[in-house]
Amino acid sequence: MNRFAPKLLTDSNVITDGLVSRFGQSKAVLALCAAKTCRLVLPEIVRMEVEHNLLKFIDRFGEKQTKSLIADFEGFIRLARPIRVPLADRKRVGENRHLIRHASDVPVILAAIDSQPDWIITKNRDHFTDKVAAKINLRIASPVEFFEHLIDAFGKQL
Repeated sequence: MNRFAPKLLTDSNVITDGLVSRFGQSKAVLALCAAKTCRLVLPEIVRMEVEHNLLKFIDRFGEKQTKSLIADFEGFIRLARPIRVPLADRKRVGENRHLIRHASDVPVILAAIDSQPDWIITKNRDHFTDKVAAKINLRIASPVEFFEHLIDAFGKQL
């Protein structure tokens, strides 16, 4: 494992998008984690949401394809060997409700606080705002913003 690999806490929407899309930045984020170029931080709440999201595809893709997506997710987890973050208890979630506008996002924020990733990667920047990032003192970016940062940082080293 690369001890200098940046830790990425990916929201369920990034993982789900990366699994169902043939190409794109979400898939690229997953590829970085599977290759261990970046270290995946996987909160239990995110794992549960991804499984729930994938099961919703039964009507769209059929049972066989959905089972294949779930197997792909399991394979990705085996490759990435993530840092696991347990669920926060209800009392703690309630006490930290002020951190983010949507209550369903509080467990993800608490997992980020506990695991201190280098980045929170989400496709939901309407909820995971720069204001939230400032409250918890962590960087939050969409997959596109994350790659823009990497390209910019790389360019500065040339």
